[in-house]
Amino acid sequence: MNMPRRAALGAGVAALALTLGVTTLTAPAYSAEPSSNVHGAGTNEKGGKDDTGIYAAARIQYSGAVTHDGSTGNVTSSDVNWTPPPCWYAPYLGAKDFKKKMSEQIESAKNTPGMGGTAGAAIGEMQQHYEDGYGWTDTPGYKDYNVDKDGEGMFWAAVENPDEPDILKRSSCNDLPFWVENGDAPPARYEEAVTPEILAALAYQRMQLPDTKVTLAPEGTTKVNLPTWAWLDKAVFGEVQATAALDVPGFAVRATTTAKPVSLKLEPGTTDAETFPASGECVFNADGSIGKPYAKGDAGTTPPCGIRYLRSSGDGVFKLRATITWKISWTGTGDTGDDLPDGTFGTTQDVTVKEIQAVVR
Repeated sequence: MNMPRRAALGAGVAALALTLGVTTLTAPAYSAEPSSNVHGAGTNEKGGKDDTGIYAAARIQYSGAVTHDGSTGNVTSSDVNWTPPPCWYAPYLGAKDFKKKMSEQIESAKNTPGMGGTAGAAIGEMQQHYEDGYGWTDTPGYKDYNVDKDGEGMFWAAVENPDEPDILKRSSCNDLPFWVENGDAPPARYEEAVTPEILAALAYQRMQLPDTKVTLAPEGTTKVNLPTWAWLDKAVFGEVQATAALDVPGFAVRATTTAKPVSLKLEPGTTDAETFPASGECVFNADGSIGKPYAKGDAGTTPPCGIRYLRSSGDGVFKLRATITWKISWTGTGDTGDDLPDGTFGTTQDVTVKEIQAVVR
């Protein structure tokens, strides 16, 4: 069978899901449920049944500095062209559970009014694929859903990234569920099969970095044309890690994404200001701090990291934005690892700037 036939069967899968009002085959095969955002926390996911029927035997486990509700974290990639994976393939169900779920849905779809033509034919061929060994060049068929191999492997299926806004990208993993023996790697043609690199990207997507509030002197209210010192203590920021893991019989992968702070950028909130240094980029010191705390005797000197406001904020405030740039890398199963695009996260704080009051004698 050639690729157009596989695409036709993929259309049958989509038609099946739409007809039944479910997303069993083309949407997440398992939930990507995270832990709390406490470093080192984790989850223990198990298979079983609920009121919707059989669900997957494995779910991605998140731990470390991740969002507690599974939403996108607060890191912004410095590379506008980089995005997390919109979908992937991952272990779904064992043979017996897969047969129960798939065969029930196929029969229901076949008996749905109006299910005919190309979609109906594709569903019939899909049934033959899993029941009667109907396959094609690079994809062998199965006899009775491989139930004689139950426990020796799992069917893998497509998983959509719920945080991918483009529905076409999200649903682009549209191959039929396929069998993988325990201990074997998925066939190479499934380029989107879950890997440590994919898990690292998902951990990056859910990473939650600490707020960036710099210490200022003067604090809260400063004066026009006088330098305002800014610094971060070395104890405030350190290495942040987020881990994503998937563990099922015969297949276990994990990846830890690490963020290390490298620089602080100050944006005064007005063009009527000067930054120190002029670029506004304050690099980390050797001890992990940024800038230098203000001390008596520093009045009138130029801070290594700071701002000079050139006009009053009047009755309002200036919104000083402090953004940390983080160097992002990952390590994973099988001594894998690499760099990911730098990440940034910033917060704002109010600064009141007053005119210097002249003393008239």
